[in-house]
Amino acid sequence: MIRKDGRSSEQMRPMRIIPNFVKHPTGSVLIEFGDTRVLCCVSIDDGVPNFLRNAQPPQGWLTAEYSMLPGSTNTRSRRERQSLSGRTQEIQRLIGRALRGVVDLNLCPDMTITIDCDVLQADGGTRTTAITGAYAALKIAIDKLLRSGRLRNNPIKDAVAAVSVGVIGEEILVDLNYIEDSSADLDMNVVMTQSGKFLEIQGTGERATFTKEQVARIMDAASNALKPVFDLQLAAADGQEVEG
Repeated sequence: MIRKDGRSSEQMRPMRIIPNFVKHPTGSVLIEFGDTRVLCCVSIDDGVPNFLRNAQPPQGWLTAEYSMLPGSTNTRSRRERQSLSGRTQEIQRLIGRALRGVVDLNLCPDMTITIDCDVLQADGGTRTTAITGAYAALKIAIDKLLRSGRLRNNPIKDAVAAVSVGVIGEEILVDLNYIEDSSADLDMNVVMTQSGKFLEIQGTGERATFTKEQVARIMDAASNALKPVFDLQLAAADGQEVEG
Protein backbone atom coordinates (compact mmCIF):
# COMPACT_ATOMS: atom_id res chain seq x y z
CA MET A 1 0.00 0.00 0.00
CA ILE A 2 1.26 3.47 -0.94
CA ARG A 3 0.12 6.10 1.51
CA LYS A 4 -0.97 9.65 0.69
CA ASP A 5 2.46 10.99 1.65
CA GLY A 6 4.18 8.48 -0.65
CA ARG A 7 5.39 6.07 2.03
CA SER A 8 4.90 2.32 1.96
CA SER A 9 2.94 0.74 4.80
CA GLU A 10 6.10 -0.29 6.69
CA GLN A 11 8.03 2.95 6.10
CA MET A 12 8.73 5.49 8.85
CA ARG A 13 8.42 9.20 8.24
CA PRO A 14 11.67 11.08 7.57
CA MET A 15 13.48 11.38 10.89
CA ARG A 16 16.02 13.93 12.12
CA ILE A 17 17.77 14.37 15.45
CA ILE A 18 19.75 17.50 16.29
CA PRO A 19 21.84 16.94 19.45
CA ASN A 20 22.69 19.67 21.96
CA PHE A 21 19.93 21.85 20.54
CA VAL A 22 19.92 24.08 23.61
CA LYS A 23 23.00 24.74 25.74
CA HIS A 24 21.83 24.82 29.37
CA PRO A 25 20.46 21.29 30.00
CA THR A 26 22.90 18.45 30.61
CA GLY A 27 21.51 16.78 27.50
CA SER A 28 19.12 17.93 24.78
CA VAL A 29 17.91 17.03 21.30
CA LEU A 30 15.39 18.32 18.82
CA ILE A 31 13.77 15.28 17.22
CA GLU A 32 11.55 15.26 14.14
CA PHE A 33 9.36 12.49 12.82
CA GLY A 34 7.89 14.01 9.68
CA ASP A 35 6.09 17.17 10.76
CA THR A 36 6.10 16.20 14.45
CA ARG A 37 8.86 18.04 16.31
CA VAL A 38 9.70 17.60 19.99
CA LEU A 39 12.38 19.27 22.10
CA CYS A 40 13.74 16.89 24.74
CA CYS A 41 15.91 18.23 27.57
CA VAL A 42 17.53 16.41 30.50
CA SER A 43 18.29 18.17 33.79
CA ILE A 44 20.19 16.72 36.75
CA ASP A 45 19.51 17.75 40.35
CA ASP A 46 20.95 16.61 43.67
CA GLY A 47 18.57 14.79 45.99
CA VAL A 48 15.60 12.50 45.46
CA PRO A 49 11.86 12.65 46.24
CA ASN A 50 10.80 12.03 49.84
CA PHE A 51 9.70 8.46 49.18
CA LEU A 52 13.28 7.52 48.23
CA ARG A 53 15.23 9.43 50.89
CA ASN A 54 15.74 6.44 53.16
CA ALA A 55 15.86 3.79 50.45
CA GLN A 56 18.39 1.01 50.98
CA PRO A 57 20.45 0.68 48.97
CA PRO A 58 20.40 4.39 48.02
CA GLN A 59 19.08 5.09 44.57
CA GLY A 60 18.25 7.93 42.25
CA TRP A 61 15.05 8.86 40.46
CA LEU A 62 14.03 9.60 36.89
CA THR A 63 10.87 11.47 35.98
CA ALA A 64 9.44 13.12 32.87
CA GLU A 65 7.27 16.08 32.01
CA TYR A 66 5.42 16.55 28.72
CA SER A 67 3.64 19.52 27.22
CA MET A 68 2.31 20.76 23.93
CA LEU A 69 3.14 24.37 23.15
CA PRO A 70 0.22 26.64 22.19
CA GLY A 71 1.28 26.85 18.55
CA SER A 72 1.95 23.13 18.11
CA THR A 73 -1.49 22.32 16.68
CA ASN A 74 -3.71 23.86 14.00
CA THR A 75 -5.81 25.51 16.71
CA ARG A 76 -4.10 27.01 19.75
CA SER A 77 -3.47 24.58 22.61
CA ARG A 78 -4.11 26.23 25.98
CA ARG A 79 -1.25 26.12 28.47
CA GLU A 80 -1.93 23.77 31.39
CA ARG A 81 -1.09 26.21 34.17
CA GLN A 82 -3.26 25.07 37.07
CA SER A 83 -3.66 21.36 36.49
CA LEU A 84 -2.63 18.79 33.92
CA SER A 85 -5.10 17.08 31.64
CA GLY A 86 -5.51 13.33 31.88
CA ARG A 87 -3.83 12.94 28.51
CA THR A 88 -0.76 14.92 29.58
CA GLN A 89 -0.42 12.95 32.82
CA GLU A 90 -0.74 9.67 30.95
CA ILE A 91 1.94 10.60 28.41
CA GLN A 92 4.50 11.91 30.87
CA ARG A 93 4.06 8.81 33.02
CA LEU A 94 4.59 6.69 29.92
CA ILE A 95 7.80 8.54 29.08
CA GLY A 96 9.07 8.16 32.63
CA ARG A 97 8.28 4.43 32.74
CA ALA A 98 9.94 3.86 29.38
CA LEU A 99 13.20 5.53 30.43
CA ARG A 100 13.26 4.03 33.92
CA GLY A 101 12.96 0.64 32.24
CA VAL A 102 16.45 1.00 30.76
CA VAL A 103 18.23 2.82 33.64
CA ASP A 104 19.70 1.24 36.78
CA LEU A 105 18.79 3.92 39.31
CA ASN A 106 20.93 2.22 41.98
CA LEU A 107 23.91 3.59 40.03
CA CYS A 108 22.58 7.17 40.34
CA PRO A 109 22.32 7.61 44.13
CA ASP A 110 20.99 10.91 45.46
CA MET A 111 20.30 12.18 41.94
CA THR A 112 17.07 13.16 40.20
CA ILE A 113 16.98 13.05 36.41
CA THR A 114 14.17 15.12 34.88
CA ILE A 115 13.33 14.80 31.19
CA ASP A 116 11.25 17.61 29.70
CA CYS A 117 9.54 16.86 26.40
CA ASP A 118 7.93 19.88 24.74
CA VAL A 119 5.99 19.41 21.52
CA LEU A 120 6.83 22.27 19.15
CA GLN A 121 4.72 20.91 16.29
CA ALA A 122 2.27 18.01 16.33
CA ASP A 123 1.31 15.75 13.43
CA GLY A 124 0.69 12.44 15.18
CA GLY A 125 2.99 10.27 17.25
CA THR A 126 4.03 12.94 19.75
CA ARG A 127 4.42 10.46 22.63
CA THR A 128 6.47 7.99 20.61
CA THR A 129 8.63 10.78 19.21
CA ALA A 130 9.12 12.11 22.76
CA ILE A 131 10.28 8.72 24.07
CA THR A 132 12.71 8.26 21.18
CA GLY A 133 14.15 11.74 21.61
CA ALA A 134 14.21 11.48 25.40
CA TYR A 135 16.51 8.48 25.23
CA ALA A 136 18.95 10.27 22.92
CA ALA A 137 19.01 13.29 25.23
CA LEU A 138 19.45 11.04 28.26
CA LYS A 139 22.39 9.25 26.63
CA ILE A 140 24.07 12.62 25.99
CA ALA A 141 23.53 13.61 29.64
CA ILE A 142 24.78 10.34 31.09
CA ASP A 143 27.90 10.41 28.92
CA LYS A 144 28.67 13.90 30.25
CA LEU A 145 28.22 12.74 33.85
CA LEU A 146 30.53 9.79 33.27
CA ARG A 147 33.22 11.98 31.71
CA SER A 148 33.02 14.48 34.58
CA GLY A 149 33.23 11.73 37.19
CA ARG A 150 29.87 12.56 38.74
CA LEU A 151 28.80 9.03 37.81
CA ARG A 152 31.22 6.16 38.25
CA ASN A 153 29.34 3.52 36.29
CA ASN A 154 27.04 3.73 33.30
CA PRO A 155 23.44 3.24 34.51
CA ILE A 156 22.00 2.78 31.01
CA LYS A 157 21.23 -0.89 30.41
CA ASP A 158 19.72 -0.70 26.93
CA ALA A 159 18.43 1.75 24.34
CA VAL A 160 14.71 2.46 24.05
CA ALA A 161 12.55 3.86 21.25
CA ALA A 162 8.88 3.87 20.34
CA VAL A 163 6.62 3.93 17.32
CA SER A 164 2.91 4.04 16.60
CA VAL A 165 1.34 1.30 14.48
CA GLY A 166 -2.17 1.35 13.11
CA VAL A 167 -4.57 -0.79 11.15
CA ILE A 168 -6.64 0.79 8.40
CA GLY A 169 -8.81 -1.74 6.63
CA GLU A 170 -6.54 -4.76 6.37
CA GLU A 171 -3.32 -2.77 6.15
CA ILE A 172 -0.83 -2.38 8.99
CA LEU A 173 0.85 1.03 8.87
CA VAL A 174 3.80 2.17 10.98
CA ASP A 175 4.45 5.68 12.29
CA LEU A 176 1.02 7.22 11.75
CA ASN A 177 0.62 10.89 11.00
CA TYR A 178 -2.38 12.78 12.35
CA ILE A 179 -4.72 12.05 9.44
CA GLU A 180 -3.90 8.33 9.52
CA ASP A 181 -4.20 8.18 13.30
CA SER A 182 -7.63 9.82 13.26
CA SER A 183 -8.97 7.30 10.73
CA ALA A 184 -7.32 4.11 12.02
CA ASP A 185 -9.43 1.11 13.03
CA LEU A 186 -6.75 0.13 15.53
CA ASP A 187 -3.99 2.27 17.03
CA MET A 188 -1.06 0.95 19.07
CA ASN A 189 1.98 2.59 20.60
CA VAL A 190 4.89 0.18 20.96
CA VAL A 191 7.87 0.89 23.25
CA MET A 192 10.79 -1.47 22.90
CA THR A 193 14.49 -1.84 23.59
CA GLN A 194 17.33 -2.29 21.17
CA SER A 195 17.75 -5.84 22.46
CA GLY A 196 14.23 -6.59 21.19
CA LYS A 197 12.26 -6.57 24.43
CA PHE A 198 8.98 -4.73 24.82
CA LEU A 199 8.60 -2.18 27.61
CA GLU A 200 5.02 -1.12 26.93
CA ILE A 201 2.24 -1.74 24.43
CA GLN A 202 -0.76 0.59 24.35
CA GLY A 203 -3.53 -0.45 21.99
CA THR A 204 -7.13 0.47 21.33
CA GLY A 205 -9.61 -0.84 18.81
CA GLU A 206 -11.10 2.49 17.76
CA ARG A 207 -13.60 1.15 15.26
CA ALA A 208 -13.14 -2.62 15.32
CA THR A 209 -11.90 -5.50 17.41
CA PHE A 210 -8.55 -7.13 16.68
CA THR A 211 -7.06 -10.60 16.80
CA LYS A 212 -3.96 -12.19 18.33
CA GLU A 213 -2.59 -12.64 14.83
CA GLN A 214 -2.93 -8.91 14.12
CA VAL A 215 -1.15 -8.09 17.36
CA ALA A 216 1.74 -10.38 16.42
CA ARG A 217 2.00 -8.72 13.00
CA ILE A 218 1.95 -5.28 14.63
CA MET A 219 4.79 -6.25 16.98
CA ASP A 220 6.83 -7.50 14.03
CA ALA A 221 6.15 -4.29 12.08
CA ALA A 222 7.18 -2.14 15.06
CA SER A 223 10.35 -4.15 15.64
CA ASN A 224 11.43 -3.88 12.01
CA ALA A 225 10.63 -0.16 11.85
CA LEU A 226 12.65 0.67 14.97
CA LYS A 227 15.86 -1.19 14.07
CA PRO A 228 17.41 1.76 12.15
CA VAL A 229 16.14 4.25 14.75
CA PHE A 230 18.48 2.87 17.41
CA ASP A 231 21.48 3.55 15.17
CA LEU A 232 20.32 7.15 14.66
CA GLN A 233 19.91 7.65 18.41
CA LEU A 234 23.46 6.41 19.04
CA ALA A 235 24.94 8.65 16.35
CA ALA A 236 23.05 11.66 17.75
CA ALA A 237 24.29 10.89 21.25
CA ASP A 238 27.82 11.04 19.84
CA GLY A 239 27.12 14.62 18.73
CA GLN A 240 26.14 14.08 15.11
CA GLU A 241 23.06 15.63 13.51
CA VAL A 242 21.42 12.64 11.85
CA GLU A 243 18.68 12.01 9.32
CA GLY A 244 17.02 8.79 8.33
